[in-house]
Amino acid sequence: MARIAHIISDLHLATDRPDLFLLFEHYMREIAPNSDQLFVLGDLFDVWLGDDCLQVANPSSQMYRDVVNLFKTYSSENKSLFFFHGNRDLLLGKSFEKQTGGELLEEPFITHLSKLKVAMLHGDTLCTDDTAYQEYRNQVHNKDWQSQFLSLSMQQRIEMATGIKEKSKQAQITKTSEIMDVNHDAVVDFFRANPVDCLIHGHTHRQAIHTLDVDDVSVKRVVLSDWGPKGFYLSVANNSIEENYFSL
Repeated sequence: MARIAHIISDLHLATDRPDLFLLFEHYMREIAPNSDQLFVLGDLFDVWLGDDCLQVANPSSQMYRDVVNLFKTYSSENKSLFFFHGNRDLLLGKSFEKQTGGELLEEPFITHLSKLKVAMLHGDTLCTDDTAYQEYRNQVHNKDWQSQFLSLSMQQRIEMATGIKEKSKQAQITKTSEIMDVNHDAVVDFFRANPVDCLIHGHTHRQAIHTLDVDDVSVKRVVLSDWGPKGFYLSVANNSIEENYFSL
């Protein structure tokens, strides 16, 4: 029997968005069990302040624990579960892996789904025109910066993360949509460095399947949708890629 892979990203789950959690819960209980592998390509959460947030004894932490438990149910059925860091949840760590039964992957991750050779990543590294963002990304992916951030109290982390998000919102007002999208040359360079049939990523929230020629070879770039009024997952099986939206 052919193995079925599901790929999702950019859910941006947050304690103040119960509608998104209900979509996720529906997906994990009713749709995800039809797959054998589940890949989450980053920004599962709108913010992740560190794995110790699961231990904080307050109601807002319950959503995080509920998400972990739903993933644990999936992986306990002998299904493969994989996560990527996004720009909003780059501090997912070993405790999260252990509690969900999943594995955090380094990007780009290259594998075969059916007979398709596929590369997966969150997608922000391809947005090279946004130089300010790339500078910020380099900073927060620095291990010393992360260690210093995690040494802060939870309240200090919340305040710092809130400031970063507000600064990002203000910066986006002055940026064109083209700057915040992937750079074509960066995509071509990626395919040249990683000869695959298909590149799958999220981050830009611009769901589409793009076909392009790289050195006379036809390849595909598949962009995942973010979640909002509807959820979205990509299904890969029998050498075919299927886009799927769903709602409650």
